[in-house]
Amino acid sequence: MPQGRCRRHGNGPCSCGMGNIYRFVEPVVLFLLKTKGHSHGYELAGDLAECTLTDSSVDLGGLYRILQRLEGEGFVVSEWDTSGAGAARRMYAITPAGENRLRQWVTVLGNMTRSMNAFLERAKESGVVPLAEGGSDHAAR
Repeated sequence: MPQGRCRRHGNGPCSCGMGNIYRFVEPVVLFLLKTKGHSHGYELAGDLAECTLTDSSVDLGGLYRILQRLEGEGFVVSEWDTSGAGAARRMYAITPAGENRLRQWVTVLGNMTRSMNAFLERAKESGVVPLAEGGSDHAAR
């Protein structure tokens, strides 16, 4: 999310700078690093499945690209952990800027949640019924 104000929405965080839905992995990664203190990528990948904000899975390569980008933007830092047996592992931790970014995400996701809930309520009130589990609706045929 660009720092400062959005030209379209004025003050406060908005979804304009958040990118596509795949980037919803970013707030989950920041949240996991905030709650865990630090972690290596493979461990994050395991935890990511429990906290995902979308119905798609994130491949390990995609997660490492996100971590590299977050580090490049100053939201996380990393260092090599050579203390254990086996190969060295890169350990990631959230920075104060990353914690601020996470707070921005929480604000944006809260706003989106309210908007989505209002839309779903209006759709329900107008008689729109969700598809059956699995995405098909045999009754509509």
